[in-house]
Amino acid sequence: TIDSLIGVSTCIEGNVLFKGGLRIDGHVKGNVIAEAGQSSMLVISEHAKVEGEVRVAYLVVNGEIAGPVYSSEFLELQPKARITGDVYYKALEMHGGALVSGKLTHDQVGETVLKLAAPKLAANT
Repeated sequence: TIDSLIGVSTCIEGNVLFKGGLRIDGHVKGNVIAEAGQSSMLVISEHAKVEGEVRVAYLVVNGEIAGPVYSSEFLELQPKARITGDVYYKALEMHGGALVSGKLTHDQVGETVLKLAAPKLAANT
């Protein structure tokens, strides 16, 4: 169920924290993060763009994401999906035409995906 909508002519600069269902048709310059421990659904339509980290249980992408993606349950990449960043998922469905420029990492215990810390770069020794 989709509870909220960010319309095609809307641009948000800042983080979006939500619970339940969210559909993005516009542009978000910031992280889009669902409340941990709750069932959550995010739909990123073909006209949408997110510049930031995405953390959600169920994710359907047909637009563009520039940043890391964490999906603790199910990730569907539709034909016009474009992700530039690493993707962490429990279950994945990828349609022909979808593009990921980054590392795909399968995680069997989905809830830990939402709690992952940002990776640290190795220090030069």
